[in-house]
Amino acid sequence: MLKKFIFLIGIFIFVFSIQINQAYALTPATNLSYEGIDVSNWQGYIDYAEVKNAGIEVVYIKASQGTNIKDTYFDINYENAKTNGLRVGFYHYLTATNIEQAQEEANFFVSVISGKTPDCKLVLDYETFGGVSSEEINNIARTFMERVEELTNKEIILYSDLSNAQNTFDRSLAEDYDLWIAYYENRNNLINIETSWNTYIGIQYTDRGRVNGINGSVDRDLYTQEIFLDETSEIANNNANTSPMNTQSIEYTVQRGDTLSAIARRYGTTVQELVDINNIQNPDLIYPGEKLRILTNSSIPGNEERGTGSIIYTVQRGNTLSQIAREYHVSVEHIVELNDIQNPNFIYPGEKLRITESDVTELSPIDNTMQVYYVVKEGDTLNGIARRFGITLNEILQYNDIQNPNLIYPGQTIKIV
Repeated sequence: MLKKFIFLIGIFIFVFSIQINQAYALTPATNLSYEGIDVSNWQGYIDYAEVKNAGIEVVYIKASQGTNIKDTYFDINYENAKTNGLRVGFYHYLTATNIEQAQEEANFFVSVISGKTPDCKLVLDYETFGGVSSEEINNIARTFMERVEELTNKEIILYSDLSNAQNTFDRSLAEDYDLWIAYYENRNNLINIETSWNTYIGIQYTDRGRVNGINGSVDRDLYTQEIFLDETSEIANNNANTSPMNTQSIEYTVQRGDTLSAIARRYGTTVQELVDINNIQNPDLIYPGEKLRILTNSSIPGNEERGTGSIIYTVQRGNTLSQIAREYHVSVEHIVELNDIQNPNFIYPGEKLRITESDVTELSPIDNTMQVYYVVKEGDTLNGIARRFGITLNEILQYNDIQNPNLIYPGQTIKIV
């Protein structure tokens, strides 16, 4: 009798331990059946026909950040992804540190995506918390998501890394909103890890993916069927929305006598951006009647604060971040944070890095091998910019094909060398 009792106790303990382990498991909700990517302005122009041919089925597109930053490539990414038959979703990068800001950011996010038709659930990307408590973080996240659902009548999910899924976001949030997790190791390791969620419907498994049609690295993802909206319809405009910055893409028809540099000046963009967005092989060859896609108000992404100038540096072969930082008298940390660089030891030729003038104590004369652009701020003159960079006014006029040296405007991008 005693042996039988001990045997039954052993069985009970075994079954109970299995149930505990299963409760701790973090597994896909169903099969991870859909290959995806998530993109923003950092990828630049994307050839979505090539992306589709590479086997990508889903693309999540950054729409907005904070209360006034619309991703400059949002419209062009949406249009081209849809045209090539990819299923699209939108995400917002949250910076709120209180409930009121969370509501404002939700309003802004919806204003940016209104008029668009997503195929996938909307996403809150909440990674930096500004020193607020865990309870406040969860309240801010819930406020944002509830407001977005109220305005759009669309489901929304949370994007999180493993650490925050374990230690920051609580189970009440997990009960109401699905998870898209960032985890770059073997996903089978998640089966024995306890988080507020038991399942996820998407996993970002690398931030160094390579996909045909995209220059440089891109986040790669796998999704389950649950990532898709049950009902897809256009997101309606709502009177509570905040009007987004004017960064819409427009179509321009080339006129006789037009040049790319003249068109770029007219719309406050750069020749290089026009080349990238329209996949132009020869910048000196455009013809009347040709259609060009232009991002209006497309000055350097993130340079939204009035009075702050930006320098764009194109990485050359052999460059290191420490070398670039020394050249501009800033810290490596400044460049890493500003450009969201995941690995400071990995930069590649052709990559564009932004450096804000507000953090530059004194700009040294520029090496002639560099390609540098400057975004005009209020009060600037061409003479002042020339002195600042140790070049002549005539060089600026020549580089930028400027006819009237007294006519420049805030947000205009000036090529320095």
